[in-house]
Amino acid sequence: MIDLDSPVTAVLGGSKKAKRFTDGLGLRTVEDLLRHFPRRYLETGTLTKVDDLQPGQMLAVIGEIIESKVKTHQDRRTGKPAARVETWVRTDGPRLQITFFARSPRAAEWRAGTMGRGTTGLFLGQAKQFNNQWQLTHPQFVLFGTADSVDDDIATVEAIGELYPIYPLTKGLQSWDVARVVTFARGEIGELPEVLPDAVRTQYDVVDAATALEWVHAPEDRTQVARAHRHYRFEEALVTQLVLAKRRAAVRAVGAQARTGGDGAFLTAFDAGLPFELTDGQREVGEQVAADLARSWPMNRLLQGEVGSGKTLVALRAMLRVVDSGGQAALLAPTEVLAQQHVRSIRAMLGDLADGGLAGGVGVELLTGSMTKAQRTGPMSRLASGEAGIVVGTHALLEDKVQFADLGLVVVDEQHRFGVEQRAALTDKAGTPPHVLVMTATPIPRTVAMTVFGDLEVSTLRELPAGRAEIQSNVVNLVDHPGWITRVWERVREEVEKGHQAYVVCPRITGDELEQGQVEAPELDDDGKEVAPSADAPPLAAVEDVVTALADGPLAGLRLAVLHGRLAPDVKDATMRAFGQGEVDVLVSTTVIEVGVDVPNATAMVILDADRFGVSQLHQLRGRVGRGGLPGLCLLVSHAHWLSDARTRLDAVAATTDGFRLSQVDLEQRREGDVLGGSQSGRRSTLQNLRVLRDEQTIVQAREAAEALLEADAGLTTTPLLAAAVADLEASANADFIDRS
Repeated sequence: MIDLDSPVTAVLGGSKKAKRFTDGLGLRTVEDLLRHFPRRYLETGTLTKVDDLQPGQMLAVIGEIIESKVKTHQDRRTGKPAARVETWVRTDGPRLQITFFARSPRAAEWRAGTMGRGTTGLFLGQAKQFNNQWQLTHPQFVLFGTADSVDDDIATVEAIGELYPIYPLTKGLQSWDVARVVTFARGEIGELPEVLPDAVRTQYDVVDAATALEWVHAPEDRTQVARAHRHYRFEEALVTQLVLAKRRAAVRAVGAQARTGGDGAFLTAFDAGLPFELTDGQREVGEQVAADLARSWPMNRLLQGEVGSGKTLVALRAMLRVVDSGGQAALLAPTEVLAQQHVRSIRAMLGDLADGGLAGGVGVELLTGSMTKAQRTGPMSRLASGEAGIVVGTHALLEDKVQFADLGLVVVDEQHRFGVEQRAALTDKAGTPPHVLVMTATPIPRTVAMTVFGDLEVSTLRELPAGRAEIQSNVVNLVDHPGWITRVWERVREEVEKGHQAYVVCPRITGDELEQGQVEAPELDDDGKEVAPSADAPPLAAVEDVVTALADGPLAGLRLAVLHGRLAPDVKDATMRAFGQGEVDVLVSTTVIEVGVDVPNATAMVILDADRFGVSQLHQLRGRVGRGGLPGLCLLVSHAHWLSDARTRLDAVAATTDGFRLSQVDLEQRREGDVLGGSQSGRRSTLQNLRVLRDEQTIVQAREAAEALLEADAGLTTTPLLAAAVADLEASANADFIDRS
């Protein structure tokens, strides 16, 4: 018998492909191999007798490749070179021609290289007949190797079940190679350890470990596959939930200072001076936040609401409650433009209450990176002394020199623009853990994941923002219709001629220079690997190039201005003021206008190379128009292929303005992110078997089970294998930032 922690070489023997398992697939132990699950299954049914085929018949056949050739042709739709691979297969009946269409001759050459002469494979598809030749087009298939290398006792018809497992592979390995090694290993291991307690498995209808292993690698039907996946997903969810629950308990044990609001002088005066009534949603969320602040452990709440729905008002009332309690509040904004906007709006809303010092007011300060040392001295001194109750700032707030007298609340605006470590750097400035409120209109995948896992409480402002009009969004596909760009600029000019204004957004400032903090959304292949841009793709739009081309061409005669992060702060501020006062017709900008810009007269936005932006950014950018009761127009200009993930992303943004729905699209494409760590993007998911959207019910059940287990046995002493799994996860580097979400 072989132990699970034995090196994987123990079941590979002297195989020449051993390095491809260890180095290529990263499998180190026998357990790693057995948990290398199939990513899909071929539904072979019964292998077809090919001596009596009928057109349209679903065919599942084993055959030997005789020859593969690449044929090139012109794509009638795009006019570009295209290619296909024609492969001939010998079966126990008539010869089959199999055709694979490719996006490029290079891709076709790669496909032809995998379909080598003498290779045996299983092919599944719909049979057609053309010129007396039986054909399969783009069949599903799995290759076994050459006829000489396939053992006769294994490569028999009887060895192929109705579901054939297709494994994740690396160069030089076929799914058949993995299947054979897994089958051997399954026969050599002893009794499998049962991490899930019997009572939990019974309560939540989860099969045992041995059954799950058999059904995931050698299922008889789809039901067995589903039951096997249920076991592994529930196990992972339970261990994760136990780690989260223990961390929450540890945070509660450390505690936070309750901020009950004292006599409520500032908040009461503020509410009395409001020129409007709070909406039902604002009152409800305010009560939720107030209850959190009054507890003796830190609030960790997500406030979701569309642009203009009143998130800042809710946050300001929470900050005033903390100031009334004798503490301070910090609002972290991603850009200087937004920070300045917040300071202006907060001071305007507070009126006389904003005056600090001897006036006995709240004291509102601004702290940004562009401020000189002399300009920072006063605000930093008033923060350290406690004279300032509220500070709004950018990344400058994270610097070591910035100190607080009593930081009680951290509000993070547009939190998708900050990493977990950056937010933690601010919360660490408090003597005891501060309360945290994060605000967004489009939750990033990691936030959605943590929401489902229960590490964030969620409040939502669902009322439609006052004065907001419908925004029409369209994808402008320049791959198939390059001439459409002319109409784009005509529409911009039409809006200006109506007396309105427009934005043009570019992913770059000039050349290869990105806006500070901007991360381009990469194209990913089916395995989640980044795809390099096509060599013949046009260069990405840059602000300084685009404004020149527009001024000399389609928008000649209009008043154009530029805005990007490399400009001096006073220039940026003057430009935004000019645009806000109607002195600029078209603002050509990077993503610095993504948040915090409110120009009611702006009705049109053109986003160039829109496929280079993420869903959250596109949704936020679009929110700059349609703000003054006038219908908005957003044109998403792209060279993305219609089959690509980028095009799917753009189509989703064009189809809905619902922030939560768009966050689901983002999650489906980018995955969950580092749920137990610091990664914001989805390409570093720590989840192996779970997917937050698909498995939400399983995650919720696991949370319930985790709470019950810890309530009955806080140390998990009666379930040592489960306790060991939790300890392993707690000890991993991935858990360093679990409590800093």
